[in-house]
Amino acid sequence: MYGSFAGEDLADTDEDEESAIDDGEAGPDEPMNERRPLLGRRKSTKRFRREGDASTSKTFFTLLKAFIGTGIMFLPKAFKNGGILFSSITLIMTSLITTLCFRLLLQCRKRYGGGGYGELGEAIVGTKLRSLILGSITLSQLGFVCAGLIFTAENMLAFAESVSWRSGSPQPFGVDALIAIQFVVLVPLALIRNISKLGPAALLADFFILIGLVYIWYYDIATLAQRGIAPSVVNFNPSTFTLTIGSAIFTFEGIGLILPIQSSMKKPEHFSKLLYLVMFIVTVVFTSVGALCYATFGDETKIQIISNFPQTSRLVNAVQFIYSLAVLVGEPVQLYPAIRIIETSIFGDKASGKKSAPIKWKKNLLRSCMMLGCGVIAILGASDLDRFVALIGSFACVPLVYIYPPLLHYMGNARRPWEKALDLALMTLGVGAMAYTSLVTLSQWVQN
Repeated sequence: MYGSFAGEDLADTDEDEESAIDDGEAGPDEPMNERRPLLGRRKSTKRFRREGDASTSKTFFTLLKAFIGTGIMFLPKAFKNGGILFSSITLIMTSLITTLCFRLLLQCRKRYGGGGYGELGEAIVGTKLRSLILGSITLSQLGFVCAGLIFTAENMLAFAESVSWRSGSPQPFGVDALIAIQFVVLVPLALIRNISKLGPAALLADFFILIGLVYIWYYDIATLAQRGIAPSVVNFNPSTFTLTIGSAIFTFEGIGLILPIQSSMKKPEHFSKLLYLVMFIVTVVFTSVGALCYATFGDETKIQIISNFPQTSRLVNAVQFIYSLAVLVGEPVQLYPAIRIIETSIFGDKASGKKSAPIKWKKNLLRSCMMLGCGVIAILGASDLDRFVALIGSFACVPLVYIYPPLLHYMGNARRPWEKALDLALMTLGVGAMAYTSLVTLSQWVQN
């Protein structure tokens, strides 16, 4: 799915013998028609024309995997920032608005064909919007990678401290050093050309995340049944509630996988109902994890939530370690769309490292620099992970989910006055939320 992120054909030309470029000439059995470009070359859309074969049940679990990722671990601190009642309402409202925007995007795709997110933007508005969409995708994926680097480092540090505390030895590493150490694994993985080779790592990450969630539910429910809600829990926190909004948007940002998942279905007409069901389930999961953890720990809720659990427990240490591994091995998968978008903009579609060693090493250098650049940004933002996550959600994810879909629907699909009014309202809400939450988050970061 990440090889066709947002419906874009991001397959690396180095991984296939077949060129990713179609020269636009008709074959002997294929007459020229008005759909073919008169001049120039275009990227092959063979990936999207191929009929999907995924069953409804397979698509259901793929959608769940698309939404339930590392962002869920930031929700307990988000609930502390906003208060349990405000955060619950915010998460539910974010889910409803996100689902509505997904529906608008799917309606546009139904009318304008089965292309990708950027291709829809180009078909309805123009090439500038396609560039904006791809730029937002790149920025959001880079932000996810940076947040994941910090999260992994902080969890590994907590794990190392708990182990060294029992052994009596001092801890020689800090968060910055642990971020740097991750590149021993991440840089080689970032050089992989074929995204399918990262599939086992992504599957392992999903399994580890599931183990972490099960333990969190078990511990929180057992503790609440025994001791009740922490006395420091509040319904609304007026000083830091804006961080909750950004974190909620960050958690629900799965729009990049909606289009390719629909394309993979054997019966794509069933996708909408399936999407609504999955959004309901993930909303329940997200809200329960955030509310239960905050109700259990109150003001003591930490950004790396697993650190709140008993550090003397071997089971907690094991969960802490495997969850860190889950986030770590998932980083190259999340980075892949950003790498391919930037590589294509620099080298073009046709440049292949299979035919040119200099191009291959330039691409390797670019991939390494992108991963290392994420590390530098992660080190700078490591002291305020919750603010960093909120800023990514506000600035990078809001346009993808709450601005571009209603804009595309307004320009290309809205016919009735109430539809246009709804699109304008969503765009206004998106722009206002992006500007307000980004500025407030930055100001709190600077003051802190």
